[in-house]
Amino acid sequence: MAALSEIVLELDRLLEPDAFSDYCPNGLQVEGRGEVQRIATGVSASSELFERALEANADLVLTHHGLFWTGDDVRVLGRHRERLRLLLAADVSLVAYHLPLDAHPTFGNNALIAKGIGGTLEAPFAAVAGRDIGWRARFDDDGVTASELTERLRALTGREPLAFAFGPERIRTIGIVSGGGARNVTDAIAAGLDAFITGEPAEWARAVARESAIHFIAAGHHATETFGVRALGDYLAELFGGEHTYIDIDNPV
Repeated sequence: MAALSEIVLELDRLLEPDAFSDYCPNGLQVEGRGEVQRIATGVSASSELFERALEANADLVLTHHGLFWTGDDVRVLGRHRERLRLLLAADVSLVAYHLPLDAHPTFGNNALIAKGIGGTLEAPFAAVAGRDIGWRARFDDDGVTASELTERLRALTGREPLAFAFGPERIRTIGIVSGGGARNVTDAIAAGLDAFITGEPAEWARAVARESAIHFIAAGHHATETFGVRALGDYLAELFGGEHTYIDIDNPV
């Protein structure tokens, strides 16, 4: 396939991680063997993901949520030790991209959700530390109803969305911030959008949606963040001529 260094260089070129102020290191997190033939992708780093990646003979694991986060205990103990042991013993690398993978217009979770439900991308949306991570999109013609939008999300994610339908009868404009982006509904309200899509709901979201006359739809943190890593894995396999396996670990959150 390619050298590990070539793959990381290409990912950094695409996703521009240095342009983001994130809660984690983006890029190469654990260095394994220098040559990569098989890539495994998954949403979140875990022992289960690593075990299944090793069963698939992966040389590199690519995730959205990596191993290292601001504020975590830096000691290598317990489950953290076990996760690292699995990778290091097998000489397998871990690469992770968080906010850069949310924001990307081609491989990002939010852009892919917009396209997957039939929306047309309009502009970046919802700044975090000065950099937009979400996307605004539009439905052509007369738009869609809340039930139609919910059904499209159900079909796209394979799970039942939670919808607080307090917006206009026809939805023409939406804002999307996957994962734990509930608070970015305020950006959607400020922008005058008809609906806001995220992953996790929040207790206060129903009241805010009702009082602001906006549709708030939560389609699952995990479910809304499967798209970016899958698209990147396919891209790398095609570019470098290797194999890609997406590992789907069921997570209802």
